[in-house]
Amino acid sequence: MIKKKILDLQKNLKIKFKENNLLEKALTHKSYNHNKNYEKLEFLGDRVLGLVVSKKLLELFPNEKEGILDKKLASLVNKNSCYEIGKKIHLDKFILTANTKNNIKKSEKKIISDCIEAIIGAIFLDRGLLEAEKFILINWESLINTSQNTEIDSKTRLQEYSLKNFKKLPHYKLISNTGPRHNPRFKVAVKISNSKYIEGTGFSKKSAEQNAASNCLRDLK
Repeated sequence: MIKKKILDLQKNLKIKFKENNLLEKALTHKSYNHNKNYEKLEFLGDRVLGLVVSKKLLELFPNEKEGILDKKLASLVNKNSCYEIGKKIHLDKFILTANTKNNIKKSEKKIISDCIEAIIGAIFLDRGLLEAEKFILINWESLINTSQNTEIDSKTRLQEYSLKNFKKLPHYKLISNTGPRHNPRFKVAVKISNSKYIEGTGFSKKSAEQNAASNCLRDLK
């Protein structure tokens, strides 16, 4: 059963592993095997992902300020983006978790996002940096292309506007947190002096705040 999962996933990844045990380890949650699981591969994969995406951002935005590049990077390598990639390749069908009464849901966002980083670590160890880079750039292509959208820095721009004009910070408040634990939906509202509350939504509180800030800036124009 596990061998079939490994072979099927390699077809999804379009990568043939030399050492199948590395890929198996990348799929193994600690609830399934406390000693041999994906945690160390995740640690490695996180660094490889950051390196590859950082390099690509420097190529795409050679004249951009370091602070903006840092925000773009953070938006591309966070748990939400990793979860999105993991779902795209149907990773939840392959993750190995303990079959107990308190079984961890295979679709849980953190497990899927951690596992995709572990797979990147496994590709790096098994096939080298060039193959890992190829995998990342193919799967992150659409996210990287949309990183030109300055919405990721909307909170900073709204803060600068508010401080410059009113000498006060914007005020954010959480309106609601709905949906299942593995796929939540946040609604946040923001206001500055002399404005009404403007709402925004997202799959995390931070992304909802960014969306609300972007909507508020649009309303100010």
